[in-house]
Amino acid sequence: MLLLISAIKLIAEIALLALFGQWVLGLLAGQRKDQNIFYKVLQQIGSPFVKGARFVTPKLVLERHLPLVAFLIVGFVWVGVTLLKVNHCLKIGVALCQ
Repeated sequence: MLLLISAIKLIAEIALLALFGQWVLGLLAGQRKDQNIFYKVLQQIGSPFVKGARFVTPKLVLERHLPLVAFLIVGFVWVGVTLLKVNHCLKIGVALCQ
């Protein structure tokens, strides 16, 4: 159970960092962000989560807002899984969670 919780938490952390990095790099690169290879890599890493956000949200949400929605959804998942991990570690003993 702990391995599953840790794996979900790790995936959420990677997605959060990729989406945040994509946003920062988009700010720094400006209009030429689509020519930046690092931006494209971060976009590829975050695209499954953005597609998932499109599946969950109504059509009213604009395409340019989907990365933010994905970031918020993954952020809430990360908080929930972190609380679940803390609760699980308190049940089985902190020494077993290291």
